[in-house]
Order: sequence, then structure tokens, then C-alpha cells
Amino acid sequence: MQFLSHLWGYVYESINSIDVNSINSIFRLILSLLLGSIVGYERKRKGQTAGVRTFSLIAMGATLAMLLSIYIPQEYLGLKNGDPGRVAAQVVTGVGFLGAGAIIQMKGSVRGLTTAAGIWMVATIGMAVGVGMYWVSVAATALILFILVQLERIEHRVSLGSESRVIRLTAATIIRDIKPYSDIMKKRRMHLSNFYIEYDMVAGETHLNLIVLVRENTDYLALFQELEAVYPTKNIALTNQLAI
Repeated sequence: MQFLSHLWGYVYESINSIDVNSINSIFRLILSLLLGSIVGYERKRKGQTAGVRTFSLIAMGATLAMLLSIYIPQEYLGLKNGDPGRVAAQVVTGVGFLGAGAIIQMKGSVRGLTTAAGIWMVATIGMAVGVGMYWVSVAATALILFILVQLERIEHRVSLGSESRVIRLTAATIIRDIKPYSDIMKKRRMHLSNFYIEYDMVAGETHLNLIVLVRENTDYLALFQELEAVYPTKNIALTNQLAI
């Protein structure tokens, strides 16, 4: 029992030591792996490409970089405190490339910004673990989960924020008045910010691009049913890009 007590005391002191040693290095790598995996699991659950493996590797890589930045001057220059700021700056720069890879731009729509921000945050958590800020790292991970899970639920609940969309509509007639469309938008608490119109006199058709601000919880199927009932409609689509 006394041996176990001494062993635990030695391990505890090693883990909390300012100097980098084998025990606290392994502990910090394992802790960063766990914290990164937690955030990665949440992102993978939302269908993002970057998941558990990606986030855990980013966190571990940042931790290892910080350990090296402290260990090298400690062992080879006779200094107890190195300059981790240089390595930290390079880690943040390198993580920027990973974040850019997580952002997808397609037809005017940008996705992956939250995941990119999560990658950047997990890297800083890994650096914090690397310098021994264990409780701060755990608290930061908990706050990330609160932001990604709870704040998202609050956003959907209160319908916070609007997004710009383009409703492309082709009517089988020449439309002279779009007020019936704008009335439907107002009734559904949507804002018609602008519109572009093109007449095909030969075919007797009107091509409309309605630029609207909509809430995330908009029922597009019900909206389309109301819009197509205004004038004889050939097709209607929701996009992020103008067709002009």
C-alpha cells in the first residue's frame, strides 16, 4: 500500500511538473486525444467530413508541438522555460490550411465554417494541454460542446438569423405584376429584397429570380404550393445562385 501511495505521488508530481518528462508528455497526449475526440464526435454526428480521427489528430499534434517547444530548450540549451510562442504561431498558421480544407464553397453557398472554427479551437486546446493547462482545456472543450449543441438548438428554437436564397420560377404567361408573390412573402414573414425578370415573348413565358431573406425553418414545400398557384407555373426551384 505504501508503495502504491509513493507511486501515485510520483506520477501526480510528474504530471503537474513544469518540466517536460515522459509521464506528463504521455498524459497530455492522451488527454488531448480524448478532448479532440469529443469535439470530433459531435461534428461527425452532424455529417461533417472532419470527425473523431481528424480532431483527435489535430489536438495531439498541437500538444506534441508545444511539448517539443518546451523540451528542446529545456534539454539542449540548459533553460527551464523555452519560447513556445514561436511554435504556437506556426501551429495556428498550419491549422489554418486544415480549416480552409473543411470549408466547402458550392454554387454560392458556403459550408463548413463552424467545423473550421472547431478545428482552430481544438488546436488551441491541444496547445493548452501541452503547456499543462489541464482544467482550462477541459473547460474549453465543455464550452465548445455547449456552443455546438445547445446554442444550435436555441438558434433553431427562436429562428435566429436569416439567409439569402433565390427562388427561380418560370411562369407559362407574361407576368405584369409580382405583387401577389410579394404578398405571399410578407404573409410568411419573408423579405423580398430584389428580383430579376426576363420575358420570352415568343414562348409566352416569364423567368423570375426572386431574391429573398428566409429563416432557417421555412417550409419551402408549402411556400412553393402557394407561389405556383398565383400564375400558371412550369417550374420552380430554390437555389443560391442567380440565373441571369
